[in-house]
Amino acid sequence: MATTPATTWDPNLYDSNHSFVWKMGSGLVELLAPKTGERILDLGCGTGHLTAQIAESGASVLGLDSSSEMIGQARAANPGIRFDVADARTFAVEKPFDAVFSNAVLHWVKPPEQAVARIHAALRPGGRLVVEFGGRGNTRRMVAALLQQAHALGHPDYAIPWYYPSIAEYSQLLEQQGLEVLRAELYDRPTPLEGEEGLRKWFTMFCGSLLDRLTSSQRQQCLAALETELRPTLYRDGVWFADYRRLRLVAVRTN
Repeated sequence: MATTPATTWDPNLYDSNHSFVWKMGSGLVELLAPKTGERILDLGCGTGHLTAQIAESGASVLGLDSSSEMIGQARAANPGIRFDVADARTFAVEKPFDAVFSNAVLHWVKPPEQAVARIHAALRPGGRLVVEFGGRGNTRRMVAALLQQAHALGHPDYAIPWYYPSIAEYSQLLEQQGLEVLRAELYDRPTPLEGEEGLRKWFTMFCGSLLDRLTSSQRQQCLAALETELRPTLYRDGVWFADYRRLRLVAVRTN
């Protein structure tokens, strides 16, 4: 999940309240179609749920994540799989892989060119890249409400930590690095959050870059205001939804 070291992650909160991250990534594993004997890199593996699913195919998998807490939990749950702490912008591999897989990660990585360069270097010629992450318009309502609260609480300089590109923008980055895009799709995926406090827990998990600036009382004020602002559009039949829009790409290294 994490690929750059600036964000602090709580693996227990991640596993207990954000299982949608890997559960909704199972279809991406099917698109990857891992085979016995292949060497596959899971970039931003989080606590290792999808890494383990890939390994069930008989492929040899390496999971990388910048969060030592996430990697610690992944290692404890999957002792037969190798997991290492690494930054998506600077990682290096000993031997090129047959495939690089990444779910719900690359929107955290800025500048994106650095991650794309490392992905290219990690693939053998003809190796494939299968990724999905937040695309143009992802969490549009949630972002607008968050920026409004940041300004109201005296942080007008706050900028969101995510990078949400269009199909054309990210495809161009890949092709400039020698990766041929075979498939690209941008689609809406409203995602149910877990429990009555699902929205609060989403912001707590993923928006520490703002919430950590606030006092305890300001934090509670912010979370309550976010619920009030977003309830009319993102709360339906007793369930909170994140207004996700995902970018899915498949590419191959051509040189």
